[in-house]
Amino acid sequence: MKHATMVIDGKPVAGAATREAVNPYSGQVWARIPDASADEVDRAVESAQRAFRETWRRTPGVERARLMLALADALEAEADSMARMESTDNGKIIRETRPQMTFAARNLRFFAGYADKLYGRTIPLDNPSLFDYTRRRPYGVAALITAWNSPIGLLANKLPPALATGNTVVVKPSEHASVTTCELARLACEVGFPPGVVNVITGGPQAGEALISHPGVSKISFTGGSATGTRIAEAAARRLVPVTLELGGKSPNIIFDDADLDRAIVGAVSGIFAAAGQTCVAGSRLLVQRPVYDEVVAAIAERAAGIRLGDPLDPATEMGPVANEPQYQRILGLIEAARGDGATLVAGGGPATGFGAGLFVAPTVFADVAPDMRVATEEVFGPVLSIIPFDDEDDAVRIANGIDYGLAAAVWSRNIDRVHRVVEQLEVGAVWVNTYRSTAAQAPFGGIKRSGYGRERGEDALAEYTYTQNVMIDYSGAARDPFVIRT
Repeated sequence: MKHATMVIDGKPVAGAATREAVNPYSGQVWARIPDASADEVDRAVESAQRAFRETWRRTPGVERARLMLALADALEAEADSMARMESTDNGKIIRETRPQMTFAARNLRFFAGYADKLYGRTIPLDNPSLFDYTRRRPYGVAALITAWNSPIGLLANKLPPALATGNTVVVKPSEHASVTTCELARLACEVGFPPGVVNVITGGPQAGEALISHPGVSKISFTGGSATGTRIAEAAARRLVPVTLELGGKSPNIIFDDADLDRAIVGAVSGIFAAAGQTCVAGSRLLVQRPVYDEVVAAIAERAAGIRLGDPLDPATEMGPVANEPQYQRILGLIEAARGDGATLVAGGGPATGFGAGLFVAPTVFADVAPDMRVATEEVFGPVLSIIPFDDEDDAVRIANGIDYGLAAAVWSRNIDRVHRVVEQLEVGAVWVNTYRSTAAQAPFGGIKRSGYGRERGEDALAEYTYTQNVMIDYSGAARDPFVIRT
């Protein structure tokens, strides 16, 4: 039994109340996590405020970078054990959680490189005796709230830019997967981060509500569902707190008839069944041009039926269970809705049996899906693919853009002219061409519409955690009329 602890002001905190963490593969309780009280949330924020005022914002960028690099080294050194814990906590296969740990280290190193390079600008003005320049300033305490599907992967999008720019943080992971976040905070303490710079609280919605409404929080970054994101944005708006929201998606994966079908089919399968479909960028809507539609449907149905399900800690496993019981039931409900709406089931279609108490859903493929069916418009967040036929470029763009989400998309085609025409019209924040789910620390990521706003990763993320301060200096030495604005 693992007993996770929160980290507040550089110290482990067990908490007065705890929650059970259930292994979705075995169905057994494998860990206990604290259920933070409002008082503990308050202590965490106060600790972060104190560290910001007294220490971190005065810490030179080169020292912030040194600590971030040390944390990256520590995370890599424990990547195997961290990956095992995360796979045990949320059911994601270790073939994915292990690389996510090293990618998190890569993000830390990438943003560490910016910690001493947060340059402002000098701005020439009309009046030659006025000198004007800008500075990039941290907000203060940033609340970083992550989802259960990739706790460390998602935190790696938020924590490095927040720390590099001089903010202190209070992290709130999902109550469904908190253990590795607590471990990362432990590592931060061990490598020497000053007390209060990195705090972690755990628990359910009450802890989250206490955090986002706390008057000491000056910035919020949230990854999760669109409904929760809306509530967070509303709460933040009441206090005029800036927010970054990375929310849901219903990404169109578009295969044209001139695509390399072997590559496109692999991309379609990995786009939806990797991580058991539990990723915001899942290519859950596969748009296929009619001349190759039947061929693609048959190939994907065959591949889906052959996906190896099993223990997420077994390197041979290709798809693990879904992460928790509420999500498991929701996925099954949307599968039944697709049947009722008249979609043609060509693979899967319900629970995968033979795994005991494991929360397994068979890789499911529906063909002949109409663009307005629930399974094609609602985020399933599970291993369920909707295949939709289209006629031409205009038809593909119309279907792709015809939903409320705008996170990601992909285009598969050998025709570079077509690629550019289609990409230019897609209403999404990220587009892949002849690949899917590729990522890089340097590449900004985020959505539009109900998929949220703001950007994570890449240089753009620095702007999410800083504000511009303008400084204007009059060096003329001359007195001026106090009732006239000087330009």
